[in-house]
Amino acid sequence: MAKNAEPADSVLSGVHVLDGGLASELEYQGVRIDGPLWSAHALEDAPEKVAAVHRAWIEAGAQCIATCSYQVSRMGYAEFGLPPERADAALLRSVELARTVAAEFPGRRVLVAASLGPYGAALHNGGEYTGDYNCSFEDLVAFHRERIAVLAGARGEQAPDLHPTGQRSPGGGPDLLAFETFPSLEEVRAVGQALAPWPGLRAWFSFSCRDEKHVSHGEPVADCAAFLERLPQTVAIGVNCVPPKWISSLIAELRAASSKPVIVYPNSGEGWDAEHRCWTGTTDAAEFGAMAEKWFRAGAQIVGGCCRTRPAHIRQVAQAATENG
Repeated sequence: MAKNAEPADSVLSGVHVLDGGLASELEYQGVRIDGPLWSAHALEDAPEKVAAVHRAWIEAGAQCIATCSYQVSRMGYAEFGLPPERADAALLRSVELARTVAAEFPGRRVLVAASLGPYGAALHNGGEYTGDYNCSFEDLVAFHRERIAVLAGARGEQAPDLHPTGQRSPGGGPDLLAFETFPSLEEVRAVGQALAPWPGLRAWFSFSCRDEKHVSHGEPVADCAAFLERLPQTVAIGVNCVPPKWISSLIAELRAASSKPVIVYPNSGEGWDAEHRCWTGTTDAAEFGAMAEKWFRAGAQIVGGCCRTRPAHIRQVAQAATENG
């Protein structure tokens, strides 16, 4: 496995295996996620299923699990008549669920990453795969700062220039933030501004992409990585929710532009038919594991899965990580 210049005290030090597709695994377990808040519905309707999925990832070898909060935001909740306090509570509950499950494995170090989707996720129109938003830069900053403030407060990290937000989580909040499926350079710039009041927070950033070299909005992924290299809160840069066939090229682009650890978690390899709203093709866990071995050798430090990857896929990734350690 390629070594990296990230400081030894990085929050992700020693982590090589992420979890898989939480929402799709909930679907496999019979949970309805076809509502506008997607997997966030499960936080209230089926928290025991969320816990079961977290547990399955850890048992498969995941060293870091992402919370069930990708679709949680005040804006998204307000659209359906829900108050901002309801969204904030959902964020905190997602962290506490993951923390509780991680504590069931006292002999292992399992990190909890707070999953934060882009502005497009709250639009629930596929905007995270285009970046074509009808909003201002200031709107993006405000959208992200609201959620960051809640999670920072859960860790006891209040910004000196802002009013206190919420209460500290009994579990201490997430270990880090995971900004996932981001489609554009502009949106990560907005997150950089939103994060500024909390220099002690740590985050990874992963992008959705249109091809092997460009994020979904069209900017070179290398330009995005170069910007994030300079952001002090960044601990890893990568891609997610992309086809496995693009990963090797994207790893090369990221490594050429940044010294940060590279994190990749693609889809299973199946394709989404938007017209018929179904998945097409097949996936094989062993084949995914063989590809993961190549990604580690290409310089990825952290590998996992996104949509339609299951515990069997993560078990194969864990094996590949061990073989390339």
